[in-house]
Amino acid sequence: MSDSIHNQNKQLINQLRAALYDIEPDKLLEQLNAVFAPDAKIQLCFPFETLDGPQALYETAYVPLLNAIPDLERRDFIVMAGHASGANIVGCGGHYMGVFEKAWLDIPPTRHLVAMRYHEFFIIEDNKIVEMQAIWDIPQVMMQADAWAMTPSLGVEMLVPAPATNDGIITAPYNQSQADASLKLVTDMINSLQKSSEGHDKMELDKYWHPKMMWYGSAGIGSMRRISGFRNWHQIPFLKAMPDRGLSDDVSYFFGDGEYVGFTAWPSGMTVTISEDGWLGIPPVNKPMTMRSLDFWRCENGMIRENWVLVDLLETYHLLGVDVFERMREVTIARQPRALWD
Repeated sequence: MSDSIHNQNKQLINQLRAALYDIEPDKLLEQLNAVFAPDAKIQLCFPFETLDGPQALYETAYVPLLNAIPDLERRDFIVMAGHASGANIVGCGGHYMGVFEKAWLDIPPTRHLVAMRYHEFFIIEDNKIVEMQAIWDIPQVMMQADAWAMTPSLGVEMLVPAPATNDGIITAPYNQSQADASLKLVTDMINSLQKSSEGHDKMELDKYWHPKMMWYGSAGIGSMRRISGFRNWHQIPFLKAMPDRGLSDDVSYFFGDGEYVGFTAWPSGMTVTISEDGWLGIPPVNKPMTMRSLDFWRCENGMIRENWVLVDLLETYHLLGVDVFERMREVTIARQPRALWD
């Protein structure tokens, strides 16, 4: 397989990026049809779930979002490509931004600028997108609207930045040896994390993570710096709550491009049981479940310097029987349309 296919696939995704940067609503469906296969499988986060083809993506996801944020703009900070599990794939990370003018998913509008991070992965065959796997950080919008109804984050909530090196949109010719080295570093780290039951030292975090590492979690989890921050505000609470966590059996895509590594899996990336301790205010329900997580890592001088993580928290709560949207409507009832609370 020629390495040039990855640059060719990025060019296809560039058409989608351009369409969603300067959005013309009356042209958007035509533009989506130009890059997606007619029967493409669209895998979106909760509450959208699986959609059939570009028209469903347009009508179910983009039209309501554009109605709420008419000047919607897509800003990528990572665009990378590679081959994994028999597929050619492009991964994108960034923010949708604009003025939140009307309610969306019953989230009350702020009439101010809002930002919603996304991680989107596209499987490409014959120069068409045949599958999209994506998490939109909807809780981030809820927080900006003062409508987050669940527990506070342990980490810091902020506008997650682009890579410190400003090189996340990779345009250089594909370098297989560099991609392989980055992928090996990240997969070795993940394999080492599986030793958590043997004790903290067995995970050898110092071996893989840069002393000034940054870990950017979903809204509801938050961001943190240094290994101590990662340990205190994410890893320890996560492992206490879900000591049995592991990778799921679903098809997963781990791939490298330059100093970057991407990961996606659908319908889930992890299998967990909240069994020993609460997590994010969730009691130990002892219910086996799956958890979606779409991730990017940036390597630097043989260590991991930055990690962007999006967990589909709304799906996690849904699987546990918690209706976050209903709770949000209760919290914001005085700001909801009269018909919702009469």
